[in-house]
Amino acid sequence: MVYDVIVIGAGPAGLAAGIYGKRAGFNILILDTSSISGGQILNTYEIDNYPGFPGASGEALAEAMKKHCEGLGVEFARGKVSAIVDKGDIKELITKKATFETKTVIIATGSSNKKLGCPGEEEFSGMGVSYCATCDGAFFKEKDVAVVGGGDVALEDAIYLSRFCNKVYLIHRRQEFRGAVALQNQLKKADNIQIIYDTTVEAIEGTDSVEKLLIKNKVTEEVSELNVSGVFIAVGTEPNTNCIDGMPEMDERGYIVAGETCETSKPGIYVAGDVRAKQLKQVITATADGANAITSIERFFQGI
Repeated sequence: MVYDVIVIGAGPAGLAAGIYGKRAGFNILILDTSSISGGQILNTYEIDNYPGFPGASGEALAEAMKKHCEGLGVEFARGKVSAIVDKGDIKELITKKATFETKTVIIATGSSNKKLGCPGEEEFSGMGVSYCATCDGAFFKEKDVAVVGGGDVALEDAIYLSRFCNKVYLIHRRQEFRGAVALQNQLKKADNIQIIYDTTVEAIEGTDSVEKLLIKNKVTEEVSELNVSGVFIAVGTEPNTNCIDGMPEMDERGYIVAGETCETSKPGIYVAGDVRAKQLKQVITATADGANAITSIERFFQGI
């Protein structure tokens, strides 16, 4: 079977593409590595900037998008794409168990959490080291924890954890946060959040699980210990592009190069969401990409 469109990834960009694609009358398939759709927003406790849904949880928003797709009859399948083989009018998507054929492709593989790269991070992963506060935060009720980072996700994580943890240390390597002012204002209202500026995590230590961090002040060069039971790492993301052969043009960071039309360097291959090189990576821009990619595919089939 040859599909009109196959979307690789079921985050907000992929799900929006599914909705718009089905409404456009396309035979469309969404391929994802997980049975739970939503991508990165599943790790977000509260989304306060998606129009019309203030305070919605990432899980609830993802579920609503998935149900919208299913209601329209969008087809879903599990599979990790290892290669895109461009045969001109037909593209082959290679997975471990099957090969899928399609006339067009939308790459919506999103991004993954960056690592600190310090000693102990890998060793204690899942034993006090976490990249998802909403997934693992409940294990640290009434305990002292640390959050590392200075963007929206780090600030959101610290606010979320402060609701049930005893103490939350927010460690940032700079003197100022990159996160939204509204989130910074919320931080100031939580009396159990302590901000540690100009500081990096040098090592994560413990016996069977995380017990302390070695932190270094970048100004004074002083190294000290911070006793915590858990550390939540939120230092940004990197694009999920290095695991698939046959990708279109990418920038120096690995993001796929495309403008607002989402057209890549390869005809018939489009990109949507956080994996696209662009200024703002948010749920609203991801869903917009999904819609734009389908519109470009409509024009592609019309020969425009």
